[in-house]
Amino acid sequence: MCGIFAYLNYNVNRERRFVLEVLFNGLRRLEYRGYDSAGISIDASNSPSSPSLPPFVFRQEGNIESLVKSVYQEVATTDLNLEESFSVHAGIAHTRWATHGEPAPRNSHPQTSGSGNEFVVVHNGVVTNYEVLKETLLRHGFTFESETDTEVIPKLAKFVFDKANEEGDKTVTFSQVVLEVIRHLEGAYALIFKSRHYPNELIACKRGSPLLLGVKEYGEETSCGPSFHDVNFLKKDEQPKEFFLSSDANALVEHTKKVLVIEDGEVVHLKDGAVSILKFDHKGKHSGSLVRPASVQRALSFLDMEVEQINKGNYEHYMQKEIHEQPESLRTTMRGRLIRGGSCKAKTVLLGGLKDHLKTIRRSRRIVFIGCGTSYNAALAARPILEELSGIPVTMEIASDLLDRQGPIYREDTAVFVSQSGETADTLNALEYALENGALCVGITNTVGSAIARNTHCGVHINAGAEIGVASTKAYTSQIVVMAMLALAIGDDAISSQGRRETIIDGLCELPGKVREVLKLDQEMKDLAKLLIAEQSLLVFGRGYNYATALEGALKVKEVALMHSEGILAGEMKHGPLALVDENLPIVVIATRDACFSKQQSVIQQLHARKGRLIVMCSKGDSASVCVGGSCRVIEVPQVEDCLQPVINVVPLQLLAYHLTVLRGYNVDQPRNLAKSVTTQ
Repeated sequence: MCGIFAYLNYNVNRERRFVLEVLFNGLRRLEYRGYDSAGISIDASNSPSSPSLPPFVFRQEGNIESLVKSVYQEVATTDLNLEESFSVHAGIAHTRWATHGEPAPRNSHPQTSGSGNEFVVVHNGVVTNYEVLKETLLRHGFTFESETDTEVIPKLAKFVFDKANEEGDKTVTFSQVVLEVIRHLEGAYALIFKSRHYPNELIACKRGSPLLLGVKEYGEETSCGPSFHDVNFLKKDEQPKEFFLSSDANALVEHTKKVLVIEDGEVVHLKDGAVSILKFDHKGKHSGSLVRPASVQRALSFLDMEVEQINKGNYEHYMQKEIHEQPESLRTTMRGRLIRGGSCKAKTVLLGGLKDHLKTIRRSRRIVFIGCGTSYNAALAARPILEELSGIPVTMEIASDLLDRQGPIYREDTAVFVSQSGETADTLNALEYALENGALCVGITNTVGSAIARNTHCGVHINAGAEIGVASTKAYTSQIVVMAMLALAIGDDAISSQGRRETIIDGLCELPGKVREVLKLDQEMKDLAKLLIAEQSLLVFGRGYNYATALEGALKVKEVALMHSEGILAGEMKHGPLALVDENLPIVVIATRDACFSKQQSVIQQLHARKGRLIVMCSKGDSASVCVGGSCRVIEVPQVEDCLQPVINVVPLQLLAYHLTVLRGYNVDQPRNLAKSVTTQ
């Protein structure tokens, strides 16, 4: 959702214009997360005679380029020198996805403590007790300009700072102020604080929402994984360095690959070229005075990512690129995990992150898949094969609904949490709930070091590569493949299903080539999109393995093309949906060869009898079997093993959604009102 970025240079001379461009470019890298307004804050001066001038704050509704334009226009009306050089400077930036208050400059971030900009804050998340805090601050004479929950944070920081000074504590540190502020906050947040009282310092902290620190050092070569202890993980010295804070790695990789994934409850203080990491316990006791918790030891990790992965290359849009990357992303997902021995050796699957827990999973009373949106659909596609090969009941839970119902989770359950980002708020809350109930928790995510990867007992990374487009494509197909491999690994001890497992493994090996083949339907899907461009609604019928395909295909059209679309279980057609059928409503029926094929043929017959406007997806060579009297449009796709067919079948629907969106003139990569990573409830 919201995107946070910050830049601090230490003993590296940078002009103000350079600092601005670093901040703007950081926000551009976070655009895909979804936003409706943006803002930045930079220092007014580096002169020793005026160190406490209030920092500049620029905020603008609309896209980042609107912010860039407004900043340079405003600068042109002042005497601000863009060529002024800073050896140390701290700047912060933010893209906002509205939760409290409409998109408007007053509601954009950074939010400030008042007219003097004494404390400036950017925030990703939701402060659930902001109304109580706001009432308290109003009683103490504070006035509020925005409708946001965030504005209470810098104002509370000013209140804490002023109170400490009134009581004679002139030595109160920035970290003490921030620690006292977050002691009062409830909800989820990632925060970066900047203050004129503490020039050239930044403080970052998080609880629930993602935040990373990147470090770039100049001079002597240092190892990519130093450990650090006490208050300094990079000791206070004069060595030139730059620090970057970001909501995710996409905005860091072009600057550095040395990163620290900030964990919940950590307060990271950047000062004098050093980084102090303090651990704050929200549930701990508090004496009432400003205290300094113990520092913690952490280690930098190396970011296994290239800038090329987050560029569009020769494609017009990220979604288009990611659809066409699927043959390679699937190959990467399976690399090193499929063991195809010789004639005497069985074909098996090796999932290193699960091997120590497979016996426990096999003893489970049930397996519970938990996810949201596309991740839920991927799990639904994999459920039949997992039930078949494991013999264990598999249930599906939408994360938010599980929490709303407080549904039963038992110690004998295996709970599988599926999330592309690994930071989805509802899924994380469901994970916490499952851990409290004693279940074995398995994570399936695309993001190394994410909250789900860190907090589950075991798991599998899907290794699909960076996915920038808000509408998930390659992550979805890689999730299905990983869960198919999970089913193979769990069922590996059953001799009766060995032949079936080996056939699936062969199918997995051939899958990237089959996806490459189905991508040749690109122009055909574009032609179909031209026929559907003016339609208001679309129905997609599927069953068996392809009920999930119907849901996901409809979701893609809904997300990006802004067309009402609905995925429907074909077996439920007569229980309501049939009333919608007429000669005008376009209907997609997925009828590839599997155990449900004859039933889908019957569905097609019934829809045709009611003059339905049919678009049928079938296996190659089955056109005559599914097209009644040549009256429907047919999409032929390659035939693969039934449990892998959803991977093939979803690709034409992804292409259809993409072309519909482009033809209708909408933003493919940043659909209206949506965010890539849903980090608030």
